[in-house]
Amino acid sequence: MLIPCPFCGPRGSAEFSTVGSKPPPRPVPDAPPEAWHDYVNIRDNPAGVHEELWQHVHGCRQWLVVTRDTRSHAIAAVKAARP
Repeated sequence: MLIPCPFCGPRGSAEFSTVGSKPPPRPVPDAPPEAWHDYVNIRDNPAGVHEELWQHVHGCRQWLVVTRDTRSHAIAAVKAARP
């Protein structure tokens, strides 16, 4: 799978590391236990297009938001995580 890094150009996925889907918002410190349970344990596992966080660890080391289809691994868009 080639990932078109906006800083380095197209690179193989072996140069990158992913943390998966963008995480949900963190609960406030005094949130009820159910909110913390959901934050830590409940994650979507979508079949289709969604955004993931990737880091170009063997290149520019930038964090990227990759819009990818989980069914085909087709990449629709890549942008810097920080504008």
